[in-house]
Amino acid sequence: LTRDKLRTEAEYFTGKENKSFERMYGWAWTLQLVAELHDWQDEDARRWRQNLQPLEQTIVQLASEYLPKLSFPIRTGIHPDTGFALAMELDYARTVKNLPFAELIQAKAMAFYGQDRDYPVHYEPSGHDFFSSGFNEADLMRRVLPKQKFAEWLDQFLPHLRTNKMGPMMTPVKVTDVTDGHLVHLAGLNLSRAWTMKGIAAALPEHDDRREILLESAHAHGNAGLSYVTSGHYEGEHWLATFAVYYLTR
Repeated sequence: LTRDKLRTEAEYFTGKENKSFERMYGWAWTLQLVAELHDWQDEDARRWRQNLQPLEQTIVQLASEYLPKLSFPIRTGIHPDTGFALAMELDYARTVKNLPFAELIQAKAMAFYGQDRDYPVHYEPSGHDFFSSGFNEADLMRRVLPKQKFAEWLDQFLPHLRTNKMGPMMTPVKVTDVTDGHLVHLAGLNLSRAWTMKGIAAALPEHDDRREILLESAHAHGNAGLSYVTSGHYEGEHWLATFAVYYLTR
């Protein structure tokens, strides 16, 4: 995280053909890194935070230009999923107190997801997902809506959650080959499901029955995902640690 190297990273986006590089998955993780460093009272962290500013500003500008033009959310279990990126970017915006960026994200979240009903839970997962698009969406909306409004929205979005009839969305998945760079994505799915379910549960009223259902499944998913983090194979090890740390620190 040196100043010169991060400035070079920011300059890469100046080329017209590069403006969509890592949009918005990589953008979200970069802004999450900024948010983690922002309030860290540590000499190294303060230096890294300052060094990141050119890249941070570039990404915020690009996202602010892109989101008004995005007509529909991207719903997928891999990198481009809109719900995942907006959730991380909203956390960043609130941490650094960038009110215009936060308001833009909240408005897009409501426009994209505010009226969603009856999510097709039995269509998840796909064979190389590392996200649940449905849980990513709910994890975003719990950040946007007041607690009671969110509880009501969730009843409409995942109506079978109260009876725990969510099919395979609530069952940890197994990786059949940790040396396959796509199949090992399912290890990340366990971890991302775990952190989204924890977040959703925490946003529900204290006596809501769905909390226990979500937390029990989150615990099982977390344990399943963590078992793959140190497999000894590059295909998973080069990224799963990030998912593991994010899950464990939520």
